[in-house]
Amino acid sequence: MRFGNKFYETQVCNLKIMSRIGKKIILIPENVEVKKDGQKIFIKGPKGEISRLVLPELKIEIEGRNLSVLPQKSSKNINALWGLTRALIANAVKGVSEGYEKKLELVGIGFKAVVDGNSLVLNVGFTHQVKVEAPEGIKFSVEKNLITVSGIDKEKVTQIASKIKKVQPPEPYKGKGIKYQGEIIRRKEGKRAVSTAK
Repeated sequence: MRFGNKFYETQVCNLKIMSRIGKKIILIPENVEVKKDGQKIFIKGPKGEISRLVLPELKIEIEGRNLSVLPQKSSKNINALWGLTRALIANAVKGVSEGYEKKLELVGIGFKAVVDGNSLVLNVGFTHQVKVEAPEGIKFSVEKNLITVSGIDKEKVTQIASKIKKVQPPEPYKGKGIKYQGEIIRRKEGKRAVSTAK
């Protein structure tokens, strides 16, 4: 079954979101405004504005400061889309009111990053610099060895942070590379250490 939206198709394949998630009411903060225009919903807050397209199999109801996502019919695919849509709208509400951020650490002698306009320039052990462009709505900041990716769209923030990490993933011996803040890297023993142990 195709829904005409690759983003939804990918998410449904990767996530098993039960209808119990969809049933949860979303509380709209006082500083957030939500409007509907057909199957499109606009969410505006102090951090910015996000729009989401709701599939015709679902409908949005707003009563006061409460927002509900309701299915038009019941099936396994609709239940998955129901929970997914509710999660995306809830993420958007939080994004425009509080924002999202993901932090990454640079580990390695000489490894550094600088912000150049809308780009993040990485020096991570290659003979050349690596530049990562910030898409619309994403901001970079750097403090010492800590990179912060911030924005109102949770999916974008996560995707860009993952893209930065993939430039130089942590190697398993000394842990050099780019990792998420607080991430534990499973270390391997070097050949010399293994030989000594024997």
